[in-house]
Amino acid sequence: MYILHLVDRPSAEAVAAALAQAFGVPPAEVDVAAEGELDRNWGALVTCTTEERFGDVALSLDVYALDAVADQPAEHHLAAALAALLRTAVLFPAEGVRPSAYWVATPEGVVARARVADTDDPDEFLVDAVEAPVARLPHVRVIRIPEAVYDLRVATPVADAFRDGLVGEREEPAVDSLGAWEMLVRTMADAWRPAGWYPSKLYGWRLEARDRLSVAEAELPPQDATALRAALAGLDELFLAHTVEDPEHRLAREITGGDDPAGRGWWWYRRPDPLPWDEGFRPCHQPGQRPGPVGTADGDGGVTDGARPQENIGQITP
Repeated sequence: MYILHLVDRPSAEAVAAALAQAFGVPPAEVDVAAEGELDRNWGALVTCTTEERFGDVALSLDVYALDAVADQPAEHHLAAALAALLRTAVLFPAEGVRPSAYWVATPEGVVARARVADTDDPDEFLVDAVEAPVARLPHVRVIRIPEAVYDLRVATPVADAFRDGLVGEREEPAVDSLGAWEMLVRTMADAWRPAGWYPSKLYGWRLEARDRLSVAEAELPPQDATALRAALAGLDELFLAHTVEDPEHRLAREITGGDDPAGRGWWWYRRPDPLPWDEGFRPCHQPGQRPGPVGTADGDGGVTDGARPQENIGQITP
């Protein structure tokens, strides 16, 4: 099942032709009909139910392909294909439980994160922000969306192994803090993928998690404390390898709002170079795309660059 939302309202015939091309099936094997319509080709290889919306979205698609369809693209690939074929912007839900989390695919080949506003009317669909300019949504602000990074799932094998080996009880705070520290270190080591940047507030929270681990070490049973030190040794080494000394305490002052950073743990006095929320870092505009310090973005998340070309896969007149 695919759930897609189109900024424009192409005809049913245009949608059917685009779906046929995207799934690689004959046009006769695609059925497109409005919600509630019963006279349909229910045996078609690909069925699509449409619902009219208002606001920033004009048409929603519920698409289903039978198992007999060999070429079943990932949702972001289908959204990108329909955006190019129908020359419209296509929104689709991001993974996770946050209702506002979406991606948007554009006719130009960009796939970027988007934030959808909560409304009282289920038929109203308002886009609050996007991480790359969308020509079909010129009024929507372009910013970096912090929750897109907050919600990322990062593997934490070290924290998982520590949790599984605990002999004491009620050590979840230590496990949670170790997991938070590991998520920062592993994301840093992976060049800030997959988001392509990192919010300063989240970075500060992760440093505070490392603070809590220093306290927890003294409170754990001896065997658990030894295991925690071993876990931290590898993660701290990785952190050291991907940061530089910060003698002017630039990072600590920025994160704490200018407070005196004296007396903090050594991890507060090192920083990534460049800082992943500085100008020059932009969000990734394609799931799986390798990020990097290119384009321009301000520290608050405003993005001024983003379009990325995509191979021409044709166009269908709406």
